Amino acid sequence: MIAAIAAGVLLIALPLAFNAAFAALAATFDYPDILRRPTEEVLERFRAGGSRLVLLWWVFAMTAVLFAPLAVLVAGSLSGADRALLGIGATIGVLAALVQFLGLIRWPFLVPYLARAIDEPDATPARKEVIDVVFQAFNRYLGVAVGEHLGYLLTGGWSILVGIAITTSTVVPAWLGVVGIIVGAALALCSFEFVGAFELRGWKFAGRLTPIAYIAWSLWLIATGIALLVGVAD
Repeated sequence: MIAAIAAGVLLIALPLAFNAAFAALAATFDYPDILRRPTEEVLERFRAGGSRLVLLWWVFAMTAVLFAPLAVLVAGSLSGADRALLGIGATIGVLAALVQFLGLIRWPFLVPYLARAIDEPDATPARKEVIDVVFQAFNRYLGVAVGEHLGYLLTGGWSILVGIAITTSTVVPAWLGVVGIIVGAALALCSFEFVGAFELRGWKFAGRLTPIAYIAWSLWLIATGIALLVGVAD
């Protein structure tokens, strides 16, 4: 019962925290649109944000970490569902938390250094070019490949598995499971935005779908959390 209550609280609190941090980054740093700007401009804007922006990025990364215990707690709370299915779901959820954390943690630790280095008085054009390559390489590898591609794919997979588990559970209404399956499939689809032929410019459909899918996913988490708490109370 304690695990179910903790899971319900996290299901509600985590999407609220994630979206609050994302909204704050959008307001103060013009994220994610700022990433389309030249590296020097991005780093200048980051530097102007000071320690407050660095801390905000750290908080955003920590919301990804919290997804790991959430996945484990949810697996232990869905009474009546297949245990093997829940175990696989929990594993995928923890992996989703890990890759999203790895994708975000460069911002409070690597990017501040790059922002300072490019602004040093003795920074030569050659050094600035190296910084540009490092910044863009980490964006493509940790940001796009690890954080977004694997993050969306694993988060979508977790949502699908949890959705299936909910449809057989005695705690949460089955219709929420169906919603989870649909939203999870949408997130998994979004993970292919920069795969294959779309590597250079991105898949426009997936790009438009991603924010919608994440809003729907957040609402689904909150609704599931409320339903779980109500189910435990009954």
